Amino acid sequence: MGLTGGIGSGKSSVARMLEAHGASVVDADGLAREVVEPGTPGLAAIAEAFGPTVLTDDGALDRQALAGIVFADPGARARLESITLPIIAVTAAERIDRVPSGQVAVYDVPLLAEGGIADLFDAVIVVETPLPLRLERLEGRGLARDEALARMENQASDEERRALADVLLLNNGTRADLTAGVDWVWENRIAPALP
Repeated sequence: MGLTGGIGSGKSSVARMLEAHGASVVDADGLAREVVEPGTPGLAAIAEAFGPTVLTDDGALDRQALAGIVFADPGARARLESITLPIIAVTAAERIDRVPSGQVAVYDVPLLAEGGIADLFDAVIVVETPLPLRLERLEGRGLARDEALARMENQASDEERRALADVLLLNNGTRADLTAGVDWVWENRIAPALP
């Protein structure tokens, strides 16, 4: 299954809830961090493409410096994605292939719509949250409002994600409401399809 939603939508919370039901979750954001760790081909390619200013003194990726470049320049963002997305895709496929037969594999991927990969999944769950609530959550995580909006502008719209959804989870209430929604999806959409 593909799981997606905009930044601040609660997608990661849904992933943890699905994991509690027994799904095996492969996290694209986690893979994105993993494939650019020091000593990886991904980090070497990024340093070559963007220069030494995107590296810390100890040779790790300076995420803030890189974000400042790619969120301000669509061409730079495309260049970064041309480096990282293929590496992430291969790594994700390897992890998904390791999920035992009969167990639900969930690929938690924020850029599912942007990557044009919805057809790779048996089903796509989209988590959607109203913009004011997303901004409130992101500001609570220390992200400035203008930076949060800039990141949202670089992602697919709610309408684009909704068009791919086999299941739309509205996350506009309490945590208990979201848990109840995920439980319903598991019991009525996922569990009946299991062998």
